[in-house]
Amino acid sequence: MSCAPARDPGNRSSVRVAIASRIFEPEPSAASFRLAALANAFSEAGHEVSVLTVRPVRSQRDDSDRNRRYRVRRFPVLRDRTGYVRGYLQYMSFDVPLFFRVLFGPKRDLVVVEPPPTTGFFVRLATALRRTPYAYYAADVWSDAAASTGAGGAVVTVVRSMERFALSGARGVLSVNAGVSERVRELAPGSRIHTVGNGIDTKVFTVDGPRHQGGAYAIYSGTASEWQGAGVFIDALERVLDEHPGAKLVFLGQGSDWPELQARAARLPAGAVEFVPTVPPATAAEWIRGAVVSLASIRPDSGYDFAFPTKVYASLACGTPVVYAGAGAVPEFLRTHQKDARVGESVGYEVDTVAKALSRAFANPPSRTERERLGVWVAERVGLDAAARNAVRALEGHPQ
Repeated sequence: MSCAPARDPGNRSSVRVAIASRIFEPEPSAASFRLAALANAFSEAGHEVSVLTVRPVRSQRDDSDRNRRYRVRRFPVLRDRTGYVRGYLQYMSFDVPLFFRVLFGPKRDLVVVEPPPTTGFFVRLATALRRTPYAYYAADVWSDAAASTGAGGAVVTVVRSMERFALSGARGVLSVNAGVSERVRELAPGSRIHTVGNGIDTKVFTVDGPRHQGGAYAIYSGTASEWQGAGVFIDALERVLDEHPGAKLVFLGQGSDWPELQARAARLPAGAVEFVPTVPPATAAEWIRGAVVSLASIRPDSGYDFAFPTKVYASLACGTPVVYAGAGAVPEFLRTHQKDARVGESVGYEVDTVAKALSRAFANPPSRTERERLGVWVAERVGLDAAARNAVRALEGHPQ
């Protein structure tokens, strides 16, 4: 059964699709890339698409919306001190107007909603009143994230209830990997789950292109939250500096753990750790290309063992191998594909083992040939377009 009713006769019925998200291009994030790919895939399949999202910060505004094959409808929103739509007041500033935008806006045949669960909660209410089906894009399990960051029991209970409410009312749930699918199944047993995969925009994150010239540095790009435990890399770098005195660690992006990371970095020599706020995707790709190695982590026992950080895909697509510390699905991925290309290595979440991996990376940076081979290998396997087409086929009711 399809998630959306047919409007026009023919082999492939055209439907009116809305994608609702508090973040979208040009704001750089994994969700932005993934949802833009989904909107393109729906449009290529002949559907009428509109994106209900937010107005970006002034520094990121451009005219890209004019060149899209779908319509983007933007609304002002509250942001935190870093310019990110994060925090319950910020979420409500998007979710409450969205409720009315869906309730009183043009009739749609399907709404695809992106977390947080508060957005899913309001979309379920609005679409129920409009008698419109919706799909929930489970790129993450937010209640598990709340629990892993030490949120109070009452907060976790509320978030989990809202997430379960959003999942259980969806006509279909799009999941990025098998681990997320399993957690969704546990939270909302009756959900119809489609594991569509994930990836990265291989038109932006490529081996070819400018490289940041910043000496020998390792890079941790994207979001750094408490459950990821990126502080282990700062502690490891302190040991690496004796052997590689010119080595540096760059944090590129933002995240709730940045104040703690900055406090740890203050113990190291000046310039050993650099923090670069969020930059446009093309600039982020320059930083990743120029790095000796890229870093990613998931702190063990955080309740997030099912996660697969998208920064891993972005790094490999730029030809930069990864050192990964901790739990999750990444270790098996790296072990499985080490014979195919120089993807990097997975190590335990201990300062000593991470320091040894960093030392190996600085001592043996990837060659141009290794980078090119890695970039080609990734482009063939983890492009976002394939995941987006899987999602469209699933919501159309076609087998993947």
